[in-house]
Amino acid sequence: MTQQGVRWTADQVLALAPDAASRKAGSKLGVAGPWSEAGSSDEGAVWGLCKGSGSKPYQTVVDIADAAGPAYKCSCPSRKFPCKHALGLLLLWAGDDAAVPPGRAPEWAGQWMAGRRKRVEEKKAGDGSGAPSGSADPEAARRRAERRAERVTAGAVELEQRLKDLLRGGLATAEQAGYGLWEETAARMVDAQAQGLAGRVRELGAIPATGPGWPVRLLEECALLHLLGQGWLRRERLPDCLAATVRSRIGLPASADGPPLRDRWLVLAQYDTTDSRLTTRRIWLHGADSRRTVLLLSYGAAGRAPELALPVGLALEAEVSAYPGAGRLRVALGEQFAPPAPAAIRPPGMTTSQALARYGDALREDPWLESVPVTLDRVVPAPDGGSWQLADADEDAALPITRAARSRPGLWRLVALSGGAPVRVFGECGHQGFTPLTAWSEGPGEAVALC
Repeated sequence: MTQQGVRWTADQVLALAPDAASRKAGSKLGVAGPWSEAGSSDEGAVWGLCKGSGSKPYQTVVDIADAAGPAYKCSCPSRKFPCKHALGLLLLWAGDDAAVPPGRAPEWAGQWMAGRRKRVEEKKAGDGSGAPSGSADPEAARRRAERRAERVTAGAVELEQRLKDLLRGGLATAEQAGYGLWEETAARMVDAQAQGLAGRVRELGAIPATGPGWPVRLLEECALLHLLGQGWLRRERLPDCLAATVRSRIGLPASADGPPLRDRWLVLAQYDTTDSRLTTRRIWLHGADSRRTVLLLSYGAAGRAPELALPVGLALEAEVSAYPGAGRLRVALGEQFAPPAPAAIRPPGMTTSQALARYGDALREDPWLESVPVTLDRVVPAPDGGSWQLADADEDAALPITRAARSRPGLWRLVALSGGAPVRVFGECGHQGFTPLTAWSEGPGEAVALC
């Protein structure tokens, strides 16, 4: 059940948008003009008819009580989820009680909600039926795993030879060879079912001729790739936790095997990364009682947003289970006991020096780790020549803001929120600097998403 009196903010709604164009189009529909017969119910349904270009209005309904994030249904032809009509309806619901009053759902909305709830209950019943979750033939599964391990080993050996050839010929040859050589090598790693190695090889191919110091950066990445390949080839000699980390970095699948941890989880940040094959959504959660920060990953085929969506600033009571590997940051979402709702929880902060120390400690367990999640307390965004940094208000220290973050509008939202005063900022701290994802002012106020 959702609380009828608890409405989301506009930022929380817009965080659901699959892209910038959808955010812009949805914002235009977040007013009463195009809508008729809009309403909402205590069961978590929000519905309305939106005037379109045709004679019949679009029927739009959203289930906001789903603990895994809202679900949408719209009669428009858009293939985006949520479409601009669903975003507009939620913006109208978030900002105007009178425009979306409590009421009884019309038949078309009620039928969809009833069918959806039935499917959810059937799925829950199926999950608890006692049927085995693994393969029906353990011996066949073991043989498949062995065959895949053999292919990965062959790929790692081939990659080691290619790295030797590169270093023997000199790093300058990488610039002359162009990206095609790396893409071919990455394709070979895909054939070897080593997606993690393939991804790191593609990153190598993007380094040459990227500005001053690129040979040093290329050598560093080659060293990490060599370390990963050697880790796989000698995995039997590694401690169990490090071996699990190597398998994860290689790209082998794993199941969440940690004990369920129930908590009230605050959604700290949500953002997507895309390539030609896949959209990956990263959702950072913070446990109010456990004080753990964990990561949910959700995937969507190229061009489609992942199904799981949890806007920043909401909290949900749920269980999570950790995946194997160093730090055990990645988790799987288990049973949810209440739908997401706005919360005033804030994660505890630390200094910039403590953040760097945390990243250094994490590298001992996972040398390939690019960043760790941290919340900085009392920092001020400040220009630093042609760059930006987060300066600690209470000590003589600062963290540079990453180049990628400097090119996003979120930096200017952070600067505006601060106004020269200290703020609390959650983000990812790594060897390239700090990427701000969410911020809070020192006084009372809601979380501001920066990504």
